[in-house]
Amino acid sequence: MKAMYYEAFGVTPEIRILPDPEPTEDGVVIKVEATALCRSDWHGWMGHDPDITLPHVPGHELAGRIVAKGKNVMRYKLGDRVTVPFVSGCGRCSECHSGNHQVCPYQFQPGFTHWGSFAEYVAIAYADTNLVKLPEEVDYATAASLGCRFATAFRAIADQGKVRGGEWVAVHGAGGVGLSAIMIASALGANVVAVDIAEDKLALARGAGAAATINGAGSADVVEAVREITGGGAHVSIDALGHTTTCCNSIRNLRRRGRHVQVGLMLGSHSAPQIPMGQVIAHELEIYGSHGMQAWRYEDMLAMITGGKLDPRKLIGRHVSLEEAVPLLTALDRATENGISVITRF
Repeated sequence: MKAMYYEAFGVTPEIRILPDPEPTEDGVVIKVEATALCRSDWHGWMGHDPDITLPHVPGHELAGRIVAKGKNVMRYKLGDRVTVPFVSGCGRCSECHSGNHQVCPYQFQPGFTHWGSFAEYVAIAYADTNLVKLPEEVDYATAASLGCRFATAFRAIADQGKVRGGEWVAVHGAGGVGLSAIMIASALGANVVAVDIAEDKLALARGAGAAATINGAGSADVVEAVREITGGGAHVSIDALGHTTTCCNSIRNLRRRGRHVQVGLMLGSHSAPQIPMGQVIAHELEIYGSHGMQAWRYEDMLAMITGGKLDPRKLIGRHVSLEEAVPLLTALDRATENGISVITRF
């Protein structure tokens, strides 16, 4: 198979011909029809993820069709159109038995714990637990764009944040996760305030459904600006960036008994922010993490897509080839383009 491949962190990946994967007894091999680029792939390439063993093939947001399967796979057949969450559970542990595959201690992550989808084929383990069958109305590129950012945002808004119609939701960061969160919260009937430092991203936020926007670079006090717009603070606030400032602003701009959801990964110098715990206690705030979404929860998200309530296609910027994706991957830390890039040509 043709694949993007690297043998050292931080060294430009190459396009190589590698052996085709074989399915495990409980797994499948998927012919990749589309796979999206994500900043998490850049972090992996830089060596920031301890689960990656070199040499490596990245890629974790994917969609395609099953071309081989193990003898123990019962729920899926050859030719099925499928996608998979970027965090996949083992299906056997107590967390999986409770339905929380996204925090499985034995989780499988294509593109991190194992070779990923920047290739013509990818092997996926625990298939019966983790595969998601795609409706015919959802094309491969759209399905691939759901795998990390959109699904994570859906769980953050609908399950962790428990957003209800009429509530105010503040979204800090209007990148891929943030725009997804804005679209989903708006579809659920919430009023969204989007915060970013780039006017072009704020324009996209308004297009995704934001009722109000705040330019953090031009605002003297983001927290007070959110409080003024929302009449006392957000009911739910999301840090979709993963920065000390956005995390703390997201907590501080909540109204009493509000809910903060941390979606953006907190890495490096931002991994241990000084949370305003006095406010958390006095105002009885709730703080949640959000890490991916279980395969069984895709049903509601896909129903909103096929029903026209959500349109993640608006978040796709361009379709690229596997070769074109190499420089895009290595530049993801400084990318200025809006929209998700999806590999659809191999």
